[in-house]
Amino acid sequence: MHTADLCDAHEHVRVLAPIFRDFGKRRAFHGRVRTLSVLEDNVLVRTQLEMLGNGDVLVVDGGGSLRTALVGGNLGKLAETNGWAGIVVHGCVRDAHELVGCDIGVKALATMPRKSGKKGTGSEAVTVSFADVTIAPGEWLYADDDGIVVAAHALHVERHA
Repeated sequence: MHTADLCDAHEHVRVLAPIFRDFGKRRAFHGRVRTLSVLEDNVLVRTQLEMLGNGDVLVVDGGGSLRTALVGGNLGKLAETNGWAGIVVHGCVRDAHELVGCDIGVKALATMPRKSGKKGTGSEAVTVSFADVTIAPGEWLYADDDGIVVAAHALHVERHA
């Protein structure tokens, strides 16, 4: 499903500001949202990605920090192995050369080689707000080369011949 078509067909979609770059193998992905709010600490990110993803998308509000990476090649591979559709990070990733080989979608602000802290601080399954949009757990996220959109429920676009 193309995000442009979703925007045309559904007035209620919320469109994230165009601040994200692609890092994963999949340029287009979608799924039910699971959320985290962390700051320069990726213990909860690993904990989530160790669970079965069931085609969900992990949305990580990293506070927009450009000081450390919250996802790298090891976590990208873990997400792929456990069936996640993608990861959206309001923050940085690293190991971009490895992430591009992971069969998931990964969108983030930038790359940063510095690893994150490992204290386990943050919150799971919380409503997050960034890129001009508020995202709640259980909503649906759709991403492609045109951008990222979020809706309260799964969306469909009818194609006419």
